[in-house]
Amino acid sequence: MIETLEPFRVELTGYCYRMLGSGFEAEDAAQETLVRAWKAYDSYDSSRASLRTWLYRIATNICIDMQRSAQRRALSIGLGPAGGDIGAPMSERVFVQPVPDALVLPEDQAIRRETVRLAFVAALQHLPPRQRAVLILRDVLAWQASEVASLLDISVAAANSALQRARATLPVVDAGEPFAPSDPVQKSLLSRYCEAFERHDVKTLVALLHEDATMSMPPFSWWLRGRGPISVALSDPGAACAGAWLVPVRANGSPAYWQMRPGMDRPFGLVFLDVRGGLVTGSTTFLNVEELLPLFGSPMSSGPSSRIPVDD
Repeated sequence: MIETLEPFRVELTGYCYRMLGSGFEAEDAAQETLVRAWKAYDSYDSSRASLRTWLYRIATNICIDMQRSAQRRALSIGLGPAGGDIGAPMSERVFVQPVPDALVLPEDQAIRRETVRLAFVAALQHLPPRQRAVLILRDVLAWQASEVASLLDISVAAANSALQRARATLPVVDAGEPFAPSDPVQKSLLSRYCEAFERHDVKTLVALLHEDATMSMPPFSWWLRGRGPISVALSDPGAACAGAWLVPVRANGSPAYWQMRPGMDRPFGLVFLDVRGGLVTGSTTFLNVEELLPLFGSPMSSGPSSRIPVDD
């Protein structure tokens, strides 16, 4: 029976990640889904629902239960105005957290990379959990209204109404382009960015930014918008980026890198770049590395590299 359920793990984890905004919580929710399904398998009636629908029903209930008293996760740009003092670090539970691609993106769903990008997952958190489930199932996973209605034990009309409300409520967000190593424009941009970062060439880095680009560093709520403020931050002698380099990692369907620094036996941060039209529109550097390493594993790198990961 385990062999029957296990093939659903990655897609269930991806669904739970979009629902919960945390790789760790998504992994726990998917595991709990499979455990409950294993225990209740003898009561499963295939004439009433497909195995996939049954598993998603269990996963949906688990995710909704997990969110009853949980704070909505967000990105720094959703927590307050740009600028100001950097302040004190906040709990990781405040922020949408990153996730490895392999944990949430089945090979046959690679085209949905944009729906695990940080900005899109953060936007989903604005929706009530049941509306969130409906929108993910319909607009991301392409389920039929009748399938969603069956999963939630509601009418088709109610499922369609929930989808309309979710679409109307979902914030408009530019999540940037999914990671596309075969795109020569994106490949060139990322190569130049990595090379400039490793040279600590602030002038070139800023030239590669969109004029309204953002920069943030969870677990701080502080963030910046615009080339000018970002240039000042990158030029700060206290930033200590000189000598650092980037190691590519597959995460959130995005251009993502471990930031390595000389003399450190672990990464300094996990960097995500949002790109659009040949420019960087945003950078997010997660500094809670100790919490992320168990999920991602430690990068293997002995020195600077500006390689762009090759799509398999």
